[in-house]
Amino acid sequence: MDSNSAPALDPTHGNVPRTTTRRPGERRLQILQTLAQMLEEPRGERITTAALAKRLDVSEAALYRHFASKAQMFEGLIEFIEETVFGLINQINSSEENGIAQARRIIAMLLDFAQTNRGMTRVLVGDALVVEDERLQERMNQMMDRLEASFRQSLKLGVAQTHLSEGDDISARANCIMAFVMGRWARFAKSGFRKEPLEYFDAQVLLLLA
Repeated sequence: MDSNSAPALDPTHGNVPRTTTRRPGERRLQILQTLAQMLEEPRGERITTAALAKRLDVSEAALYRHFASKAQMFEGLIEFIEETVFGLINQINSSEENGIAQARRIIAMLLDFAQTNRGMTRVLVGDALVVEDERLQERMNQMMDRLEASFRQSLKLGVAQTHLSEGDDISARANCIMAFVMGRWARFAKSGFRKEPLEYFDAQVLLLLA
């Protein structure tokens, strides 16, 4: 598989040693790391600020010194997802001239991102956002639209390079690819992270990009 490596939000999670002085943003990052860790737990229960504070061994008031609300904590995770994913897409598009190869590498990267960041997968599929502020799901919906647009761009390049037929419905194919990616994410999350998103990747991507 030729995907770009997807970084994780620190798999050590909340195990940051206590010190008398902290670098700016260190506690904020620790809160996000711990939230991501809690999202990985297979029971998938709603995360409360009380439970998060207990895991960090701090007061809830301490959390609110860094985030105005729990929704803002989830926004921090979404920002990490967006910056990472679209940064990697830009790298792929800059280094790969073949449109179909671009699409293949983007698919692989998105699946690898989920596999590397299990808790984030529950954000990607919306499971973690069901009872949270509705603007969070709206933001994720916008991200899915941007990803689908990225696939359209790569597929259009593929047509220009004659790797696809001029009669190929680019929008339909891009939508199908996006549905495949989201389906793999959902299966991974619903299986308690047992069904890896990259399972059967090589065979399935051939069907998507044939």
